This record gives sequence, C-alpha cells and structure tokens, in this order.
Amino acid sequence: MFQSRTHTCGELRLADAGKKVTIVGWMENIREVGSNLAFVVLRDFYGITQVVIESEDMMAVVKPLNKESTISVTGTVRERSSKNSKIPTGEIEVVPEEIKVLSRCLYAELPFEINRSKDADEAARLKYRYLDLRNPAVKKNIIMRSQVIAALRSAMIDHGFMEITTPILTASSPEGARDYLVPSRKHPGSFYALPQAPQQFKQLLMASGFDRYFQIAPCFRDEDARGDRSPGEFYQLDMEMAFATQEDVFAVIEDVLPPIFAKYGTYSVASEAPFLRIPYREAMETFGTDKPDLRIDLRVQDVTDLLEDCGFEPFKGGIVKAVPVSNCKLARKAIDKLVTDVEVQAGAKPYWFKTDEQGNIAGGIAKFINADEALAAKVKEALKLEPNTLVFLSSGPKTQAQKTAGVSVKMLGAACEGHMVKEQYAFCWIVDFPMYEIGEESGELEFGHNPFSMPSGGREVLEKAARGEIDPLSITADQYDIVCNGIELSSGAVRNHDPEIMVEAFKLVGLGEDDVKAKFPAMYNAFCYGAPPHAGVAPGVDRMIMLLSGEETIREVIPFPMNKNAQDVMMSAPAPVEPKQLEELHIKIVPSHASEDK
Repeated sequence: MFQSRTHTCGELRLADAGKKVTIVGWMENIREVGSNLAFVVLRDFYGITQVVIESEDMMAVVKPLNKESTISVTGTVRERSSKNSKIPTGEIEVVPEEIKVLSRCLYAELPFEINRSKDADEAARLKYRYLDLRNPAVKKNIIMRSQVIAALRSAMIDHGFMEITTPILTASSPEGARDYLVPSRKHPGSFYALPQAPQQFKQLLMASGFDRYFQIAPCFRDEDARGDRSPGEFYQLDMEMAFATQEDVFAVIEDVLPPIFAKYGTYSVASEAPFLRIPYREAMETFGTDKPDLRIDLRVQDVTDLLEDCGFEPFKGGIVKAVPVSNCKLARKAIDKLVTDVEVQAGAKPYWFKTDEQGNIAGGIAKFINADEALAAKVKEALKLEPNTLVFLSSGPKTQAQKTAGVSVKMLGAACEGHMVKEQYAFCWIVDFPMYEIGEESGELEFGHNPFSMPSGGREVLEKAARGEIDPLSITADQYDIVCNGIELSSGAVRNHDPEIMVEAFKLVGLGEDDVKAKFPAMYNAFCYGAPPHAGVAPGVDRMIMLLSGEETIREVIPFPMNKNAQDVMMSAPAPVEPKQLEELHIKIVPSHASEDK
C-alpha cells in the first residue's frame, strides 16, 4: 500500500495483469470513441497509465470533468490489445470498477497544454508555475536538482566536512552586489541584510576551531538577471577548510565534482583531475575571457604590431586581436550574421578577412593587408594561415579588444564545424587574479575580486605598493575561479587570516584600520585571537544543474524562479504592504517624483 493507492501510475507492468489496483492522479487526457467507451490518461509524479472506460456508470463520472482534475481509479489490470512501446506502462491498462473525483479542475481552458508548457510564453509559465511543473520535461530538472544536492552533500560528508547552517539575517557587507535590506522593528532606522554569501560566517567558523565546513547555502543579491544568473536568491555548495592551501581546496573539488557531472549530466564525459590551471592574465590574452570554454580549440593572438599601421582606421592607436579559424567555409551571409551577433554581445564590432582555396587573403578588410605584399606575407606566417581560414579581428582599448575576441571565440567555435567537442564537461581553474582594479564608475582603486583574499606576497607586497615601489594593479591574490564549459561555477580564495595584513590591504583602497574594525568587527576581532590559515570555494548549485540538464537558462532548473525583473508573478511579489506594517518599522514611502517637485 502506497498512501491512498496500491500502485503509482508509472509502476504497473504486464506481470500485474489480473490484479485489482487503485491508482490516483491527474486526468491528463480523455479520448471518447463511443457512447460508453473512452480512454483516459492518468498521470502522477511517477508516470502515466491508461484507464479504459467501458461502462455507462464510469463514463458518467469522467465525462463532465475538465482535464487536470484529480481522480482515484480502482479496477483490474489487463493486457492492452494495442501496446505503446514509448511508455513503461504501455503493455497494460486499467479497467475501472470505481472512480472517485478527488478535486475538480474548474477551468475548461488551461493557460497552456501541460506537456508542451516549455513552448508557452515565459510570463504564463512563471505565473502558473504549478502547472508548468506538472510537465514531466520540466519536473525532471527539479528531480535532478534534488538528486545532485543529495550527491554533493554525501560527497562532502565523505570528505570529512561538517554541515553547518549560517544566519540569514545579518549585517550589510561589501560583496560586490547590492544587498537586500530588512528593516528592524526593534531598532528604528537600522537594517539587517540578507547574506550575499556566508563569507564572514564561514571564516569565523574556521577561527572558532571547526576544521571542515560546508552547507548548501542560500545567497541573496539584488542584481539583474541573465541566462546563468537568477535575480534574488541562489544556492551554492559553500565550503571552507582550516589549515589549508589552494591545493587542498582543488583536491577536494576535483574529487567531488567530476563523478557527479559524469553520472547526472547530459554528457557522460567530465574532466579528470588535475584540472587545467590558467593564470587570469593568460586567460584574457589566450581566450579573451576569464571563463574559457575548453571544448573550443580556437585561441586569440595579438597582432597589434602587425596591423595597427595597416591603414585601417579602427586599428590605429589600439590593441588588435585575431581569432583564426582553420577549415572554415562559411558563406558571406553567415559571416555577416556572426559579425552582428558578436557586436551585440561584446558591445564592439569585429572585423574579418579569410583565405581562399589558394591561400590568398580576401574579403572583409583584405585590401588593407594586401596593399603591402610584405605585410600580407607576415600576417600569413604569424597566424599560420592555411587555405579556407576565416580570421575575426577585434580592436580598441585592451579590455574591449579582449572581450570582443572572447565573444568571437565562443561564437565561431559553435558555428564552424570541427572546432568544438560539445558533448563533454571541460573544467579548468582560473588562478592568480589581480588583487586590485580601477573601478569603472569610481575611477579609483578597488578590490578586484574578494577583499578577504590573501595577496600573493603577503604584507610585504602591500607595503611596497603603499610606498610607491610597485603598482598596486600588479599585485595578484590567491584567488581562483572554477569554470566549466564557459560558465563560471564559483569563486574561491585562500583567505587573509592576519588582521595586520587585512588592514594594509584595505589602506590601498582608502580605508583605514578604524574602517576595517567598523565594517568587519567580528572577523577582525576574531582574527586578533589567532586564526588558522584557511581557504574555500563555493560552486553555484543552480549553474551546476543548468549545465547538467543542458538547459540554456537558469530559470529552467529553479522550482519557483523570478522573472528577469526580479518579480515573482505567481505570488505577486514584491508587493505593497499595509500602512500599519510600515508604521511598526518606522518607514515612510517617499514617491519617486518627490525630489523633482521640490
């Protein structure tokens, strides 16, 4: 007996013929072929079973029902005369002697056909997510999510990690994105923040004497949506190790992830340890991105010295990058479309030329290269150009030229046959990130990745930068990202566990010791009592499931996702609240146009 049923709708087989059973589920479809003959498809979580109506009494029960009503069917299993090999229960059917209506669907018209919900408008799918999730194709991603999280949890425990949950209501902290703030009723004018990550808490656990921590951690960031990022909340496999180095972290992750990807993934091949390690600056030069897709064999080459003075105006005074693609016979129309697609994604237009069947440079900007015979020869030699090679070129400031080249690699790899081995999971570590960068908005020196990371070289290198002996932008940190198929799964670092080094690191961005104590009082004080060297990482669970399922957007693997505008259209959130609630929180809503009216 299984709850109120004897069997599920995915369980019965030919060996069960003759048994009296009770099955329950949603009435997915009804096909009437006579006054007292109909075929009902009954669906539950586990599968579908055909029910054959052969009596007037049974027909009277199901005929008035709308599809998606829930019913209980008690009857006898028999062999089907017309079998369906496409479903596990396709050799049997159930002839009912009793049908009970458990719940009626009140609507004759559904927002979309359940089994084709993925083809429906996304707004409708999110509004009626409970119907969308009835689609087995949608539900399977959520089932996989549960299985993968269970496998991750088991693997971490097997590696000696202890699962510890950390607070949700905490203090605002600079983590690189906007906080979600929660007003305090008991402390008017003060706010909690939802954690962007359990960063400080897991480091405090290390200072508390816990050796190996992990959790499937909820994180909250008020940021815009994109294909691999959901606004609002997301989950990560958060872990930290005491008395650990970068190598210790790598060893754990390289042991945990590949078997899970190989078992649950769309592709059965995953990188084995050790993963390729690529310094950040090398990744930007070679792949045009710090998220390289190693399934693609294309590489970026710097041709600034060759082409900046070739007479082509966009190349003058800038950096010029080239992406050669051998054995590529794309038609002009396809090339033009790629140029447009790269420009849309990169924000800058790429240029191109190709070599014909005889190896001559032609098309695109070829006339600027062919104008100088010696230059044409040097370009062929530098890029090792063979006949039928397409070359995409980017130019401008270094970061823009790299970005355009990186997008070109990604799109050309997918478009040009033979340059991408798609059916695999290719992992790599990006290491040696810059500790500091110049902020795009502020124009000032800022932390490039994580302010709590240990600078390579420790206190000495920070003091040299403070004295002006070295450029702060040259300082690297013991920071690392794990990347799979061009998707960043997580960032991690060897942490800065020394309060004196922490103060020196923050001085370079204009924050003194008092600022550090004020912004991070718990961590600063804890480290003053002796803290172990520690390191960690936090692969994103949602992104992992997206890769494993082969979905293009992260919303397909989240049970109840928000839309691109960070709205839950199913629950109508965010929503206004009662004035009394605002009064209790000492909050007053000021219309957005108030400042304009003054």
